[in-house]
Amino acid sequence: MKRWALRIGLAILAIYVVFLGVMYAAMTNSPMDFSRFMMVLPMPLMYATPFPPMWAKARAGTVKPGDLAPDFTLERQDHQGRVRLSELRGSRPVVLVFGSYT
Repeated sequence: MKRWALRIGLAILAIYVVFLGVMYAAMTNSPMDFSRFMMVLPMPLMYATPFPPMWAKARAGTVKPGDLAPDFTLERQDHQGRVRLSELRGSRPVVLVFGSYT
């Protein structure tokens, strides 16, 4: 009886570790791909993971203070074209604001 309980426990632990690996791999994908993954994941499974520390580790960037910002392109606020960071480098300061300010 103890042997079966140990085997079942190890099997559950192995499944959980694989699940955590799949979750971590999904977190390292683009936000759009991760949202598609989360749409099909039953919500109770998400609560069975250490989500915040995994998310922080998976989404941690590689830019350090003093490094140049990676190049990116954004749509202009007036929707009249796009702006590329590298085009502004050295000509004027660039400030990015994320989140709500209301």
